[in-house]
Amino acid sequence: MYARPVLAAILALAAVLFAWDLRGAPFHSFYSETVRSMSLSWKGFVFGSFDPGGSISVDKLPGFMWPQALSVRIFGFRPWAITLPQVIEGVLSVAVLYRAVRRWAGVNAGLLAAGAFTLTPVIAGLFRTEVEDPVFTLCLLLAGDAALRAAREARLRSLVLAGVWVGLGFQAKMLEAWAVLPALAVLYLVAAPTVLRRRLGHLAVAGVMCVAVSLSWVLLVTVTPAKDRPYVDGTTDNSAISQVVGYNFLNRFSSLGVSAEQTGSVPTSVMAGAKPSPSDGKGQTAREWAKMFGKSLSSQVGWLYPAVALSAVCGVLWRRRRPRTDLLRAGFLMWGVWLATFFMVFSAGAVGAHIYYMGIVAVPIAALFGAGTVQFWRAWRTGDARRAWALPTAVASTAVWSALCAQRYPSFVPFLAPVALALGAAALTLLGLSRKGADRAQRRVAVLGLGAGLAAMLLPPAVWASSVLNPAYAHSGMGAAGPVRPHHTQPAQHHVAEAMSAPDGHRSGRHTGAWPGPGHPANARLTVAGAGEPKALDTLERSLLAYTGAHRNGARFLFATTSWRTASPFILYAGAEVLPMGGFTGMAPSPTPAGLRHLVTTGQLRYVLLGGPDTPAAHADVAWVRDHCARVPGRPEQLYLCTAATA
Repeated sequence: MYARPVLAAILALAAVLFAWDLRGAPFHSFYSETVRSMSLSWKGFVFGSFDPGGSISVDKLPGFMWPQALSVRIFGFRPWAITLPQVIEGVLSVAVLYRAVRRWAGVNAGLLAAGAFTLTPVIAGLFRTEVEDPVFTLCLLLAGDAALRAAREARLRSLVLAGVWVGLGFQAKMLEAWAVLPALAVLYLVAAPTVLRRRLGHLAVAGVMCVAVSLSWVLLVTVTPAKDRPYVDGTTDNSAISQVVGYNFLNRFSSLGVSAEQTGSVPTSVMAGAKPSPSDGKGQTAREWAKMFGKSLSSQVGWLYPAVALSAVCGVLWRRRRPRTDLLRAGFLMWGVWLATFFMVFSAGAVGAHIYYMGIVAVPIAALFGAGTVQFWRAWRTGDARRAWALPTAVASTAVWSALCAQRYPSFVPFLAPVALALGAAALTLLGLSRKGADRAQRRVAVLGLGAGLAAMLLPPAVWASSVLNPAYAHSGMGAAGPVRPHHTQPAQHHVAEAMSAPDGHRSGRHTGAWPGPGHPANARLTVAGAGEPKALDTLERSLLAYTGAHRNGARFLFATTSWRTASPFILYAGAEVLPMGGFTGMAPSPTPAGLRHLVTTGQLRYVLLGGPDTPAAHADVAWVRDHCARVPGRPEQLYLCTAATA
């Protein structure tokens, strides 16, 4: 009877945390421009075009932006309209996690898991942020839920559905979605009540479906002629396969000596105009391998590490003598493998300022916490000396660890560490007292001890998660809650001033060398501060749009720029058909000098705006423009007119 109102309260809390100050949500530079372009045409929607003219795609698969673009079509282009789908995905994620854990470990475990998930700081920040991981997290949660249902009854249909959900997750985060497959496979192989041959056959069928759904967009792009779609960003060969395998996968492990240069990918994921962090060629340091325990990530997802580790181990060992089909033990295996896999992936790969990557780690942590706490409580209540130690151990170790995490930010809620320790001590005292006295009194004291223990473990992350209600911490842009601030966050900046009359076309300053790079990492997007409504272009930008629009003569593009960062305000605030050179990194050969000449000779492009960030792809194009085009007289920026006669 209590489950529904408690779940409703958890979902309401999640909705408040995720939707608080929704009208103040910021634009996410590069992604917001893409969403606007995708909302303007169905072709741009399907292919994930960065610019309204459809010259180049976003440097990811566009699946995570489809809900955002549809929302913009319905509500108009506003930051809150882009963020709204993430809020909905977050509330659904909490509900799906509850259903999955309830089916596996019972109602109480499901409620604890849903509550712990909602109160995880990165979750409070993630589902109010315009990035890939909200829908990715939801898809993998749905896959886990379907796999648990399949394992209970050896149902092929449910297992195939799990494969479909992983495939849809692939549309958001590409190969990272496949990292969950070992966990799902272990669950089904271990627990499904059917013979091994059939289990393997079911997994093969589900695997085929997973691959088919995963690669559907890649196949669509591959079979579509290049002239009929945007150039695939992040690549040198205009291949979606190169974008997925090289640019968005192998490049993430460059610190391990992995290179994507032979895959058709651009050699780095560094943002246009930024400088890569220097590498000593020695691979990752011990500190980098331990990044999951570092202050920025542990404060967002790691408060419950001790309790969760104990839960994963005890959940398997305590039930080792049960039949093979024991679903509870298999579930501990699934969530444990899920957690271990992503833990290793993020320990080895680049994370940097992308705090929101941790959302998928919070899923197994919450599930294991919920189920483990229930198992520990049952062991304590039964008085089994071999297992009763687990509950006080989980409480004590987690309280101490939480205090250590809180002390890493001593100026943020200074009382948090001592309160966590005090609650932990109170819980241990009450649990100890519950062993004495009459049975009825023992039960009451034990329940009080459990409550104090849950408070000791959940209060610290809850305080951090609730910081999103404070305007000072409401919108980090990278899914972080509390005082963790990715240092690449920048306010909205207009770049046309950088295209003024510097002789080399690349003025020095904040747009050409002072932007943080990936040790930070430099592949991180900028977060554009917003106030709930699109801002107006400045006077110079409006003048440029008016001039090029008046002299467009039917051209496909108003003008071209040497970087997406220069094109950004025109796309973001006006939806203008501006052609950006070089893609996100500035290294994609789009367009080549020959391609630029073709656009000019066919009347698709008349004007080119030079200046802005210095990007490799633009060098040859800039030289061609200076040799074949004439600078427009009377204009303050470096605007060049290109005609078929001079091309």
